[in-house]
Amino acid sequence: MKTIALVLFTVSFYAQAEDTVNKSLEIAPNSFDSEKKRVSMLLGEHEYPAALEAAKALNKRALDDVMVYGMLTDANVELGNYKDAENSAQWMLNLRHGNRPALTRAARLRELFGETEGAYQLMDMAYQSTAPTETEERARILTEMGHLRLASGSIDAAEKLLQQALTLVPKYPSALANLAQIRVTQKRYTEAVLFLQQRYQALPRAENLYDLAEALQLAGHDGEAKQAFADFETKSLLESSSKDNSNRKLVFYYADHAQQPAKALKVAQQEYAWRHDVYTLDAYAWALHVDGQDAEARKQIESALAVGIRDAKLFHHAGEIAMASGDIAAAEHYLKESVKLNTMGELVP
Repeated sequence: MKTIALVLFTVSFYAQAEDTVNKSLEIAPNSFDSEKKRVSMLLGEHEYPAALEAAKALNKRALDDVMVYGMLTDANVELGNYKDAENSAQWMLNLRHGNRPALTRAARLRELFGETEGAYQLMDMAYQSTAPTETEERARILTEMGHLRLASGSIDAAEKLLQQALTLVPKYPSALANLAQIRVTQKRYTEAVLFLQQRYQALPRAENLYDLAEALQLAGHDGEAKQAFADFETKSLLESSSKDNSNRKLVFYYADHAQQPAKALKVAQQEYAWRHDVYTLDAYAWALHVDGQDAEARKQIESALAVGIRDAKLFHHAGEIAMASGDIAAAEHYLKESVKLNTMGELVP
């Protein structure tokens, strides 16, 4: 009932926001501020293609609006248009040097391009410019810094940052998720489960339930894991046709747990039809692989890695796909990179 209530609340919130924006535009057609709010709402609903087109129109009206460039950056990142995203983020920095929204977006791009240390430095700059009274924003940035330290293998530093975030905002969902990843790398699976249970209670979204199900499986709670996976599938399918979905997790559920490659590929193709970010390319490549289409799978996973991202799970998938393709040398390279990173992007053994 709590999950249903949250979904209804979210739908109601966006409906009310849309109604407010529409009324504002009726009173003042072409209001720049109202149009910006509409783009923000589209981004929140994950309607990235529509948000991108609307942000482009606003950008033509005001070439010096920093946050419009931020919206362009956000939409392009989610769609996989990384060069355009980089250009927009650079404009944000050019227009207002050192502004926090630009720094955090530039950091995200640096991480995607494989420049983890540079991303951390930008996040640290953003943190230093955040007032102590902005507790939630500080918690968000600390969590991102912890994630980046985890990605570089600095487990102790990562945990310290994440604990700082939780001191500011207890049960902050993203901090709990990253702490769970740390516990998985330490093979302390029961503690990972506890963190993810807290996260799911705070934010009962389908993708969070999937992570909890995987952690339960790692902890040896097979009955609970089976039920959690079943509940995830039901919940994920309900939102699958909307843009704000958990389809990438659904792909991995069908590919790795339910052993239903045809379903995995169908869901992956649905996402690939409208976005080509690295994580969608990874899910699509893995779905192709489990369906036996390794030549096309390799093309897609190598397109993802060409962006520069250093993610252990992507390297692991690339290794398995190269192995299936008969390229042993490439497989060994990718799998060694996966082991070197020592943290998997998802909760996997």
